[in-house]
Amino acid sequence: MDVRELTDRKWGRRVSVVVPALDDEDTVAGVVASVRPLLGGLVDELIVLDAGSTDRTIARARAAGAAVYTREEALPEVAVRPGKGEVLWRSMAVCTGDLIVFLDADLVEPDPQFVPTLLAPLLTDSGIALVKGYYRRPMIEDADGGGRVTQLVARPLLTALAPALSEIIQPLGGECAATRGFLGQISIASGYGAEIGILMDCWQRRGLAAIAQVDLGIRLHRSRPTHELAVMSRQVVATLLDRLGIRDSGVGLVQFLPDESGWRRTSSEVSLADRPPMRNVTEYRHIA
Repeated sequence: MDVRELTDRKWGRRVSVVVPALDDEDTVAGVVASVRPLLGGLVDELIVLDAGSTDRTIARARAAGAAVYTREEALPEVAVRPGKGEVLWRSMAVCTGDLIVFLDADLVEPDPQFVPTLLAPLLTDSGIALVKGYYRRPMIEDADGGGRVTQLVARPLLTALAPALSEIIQPLGGECAATRGFLGQISIASGYGAEIGILMDCWQRRGLAAIAQVDLGIRLHRSRPTHELAVMSRQVVATLLDRLGIRDSGVGLVQFLPDESGWRRTSSEVSLADRPPMRNVTEYRHIA
C-alpha cells in the first residue's frame, strides 16, 4: 500500500513521529530528513525529544526541520529521570497524534519507507495496538548479526518465560508505532526497559493479536561497546521479570573492566520504578 492510500485511511486521525535523541549530532538530521517529505500528508508532526545531549543534536535537529523539545520542556512540572523510557513517556505530553511512531536518532541513512511501513497495520486493522519493526542489523565483523542484547538476552528469556512472544523478531527495536489509547494506559519502564515493557504490556492487556510485525529491511546504527550493552541487558531483565511478577533483586550490575593497572570495578544502577500511565498524570494536559 503506497503513502497516498495510507493517508486516505487516516480518517481524521493525527500521526506523530517522535525521535528520542541523546548525543546524536551525526545522525539526527538524516533521520529528520527521511520523515520531512511526509509532513502535511501522512505525518502531522515531527518531534525530536532530547534526553540531555551535550553535543549539537538539538541545533542540528532544528536546522533539519523538526520541532525540538528537551525532556525538561516536556511535562516541566515533573522532575526528570534519566533514560530512554523517560523520553518515550514524556513524548506523549508534547505530541498530539492519535497514532505515534518512534524512530531512534542514531539511524544511519534510514529508509523513508520506515514510517509508512510501521503505520500500515495501525491504519488498516483496528485491532492492532502496537507495531514492532524488524530488520537486519549488520555489523562489520558479522554481516548478519547485530542486536546482541536481543539475540543473547531478550529473545532467550522471552522463549523461556513468555513463549507466546518467542516469534517477536526484534522485541527491543526502537522503531515501532502504537496507538495513543494503548500507550496512555500503561506504565512506562525506566531506561532501556521501555521497549520490552511496552511489548509485554500489550501482550498482557490486549493479547498477541494486537501486536503486528513489519519488515524494515536493513537498519544501520551506532554500535555500542559490550560493557554498555551489559548495563542495558540488566535493565531489560529487570523489566521483563517485573512484568511477569517475578521478584528482581534490584541490585545494579557490577563489571570489571581492564585498564592499565589491572581491573577496574564499576557498578551501575537498575531501576524498578516505572512512570505511571500518562492518562493518570495530573500535569498531563492532553485528553488521552
